Amino acid sequence: MASVKQEGSVPKTVGTKVTPRESEEIDGLVKAGIYLSVSDFIREAVRDKLRATRVIKIRDVDYDEAKREVLGYYRSYSEAYDYEVADDLELDYEFVCQIADDLESEGRLGVVE
Repeated sequence: MASVKQEGSVPKTVGTKVTPRESEEIDGLVKAGIYLSVSDFIREAVRDKLRATRVIKIRDVDYDEAKREVLGYYRSYSEAYDYEVADDLELDYEFVCQIADDLESEGRLGVVE
């Protein structure tokens, strides 16, 4: 089976230094069979960090559109924290809190305690 090689798909070697203690701990994980090699550990650590770190984009939408989206989100998920709504809809957190308060005062959204 043939595959198309994409530009930038060639692995890149990156050098770094770790403390002696970090090196010993990594070596211990490799010796315990948890990782195949030091490189395997480092690749996995990089992948974990990249998954955990993301840039949050904030969309510029008007109040009415954001309010419809927030209400739709809560209808879809029934329960969510304001920060989850803000992250998932890419809206400003304070804006989402204001909208949630307004929806609650209108009786269209209830707060679970």
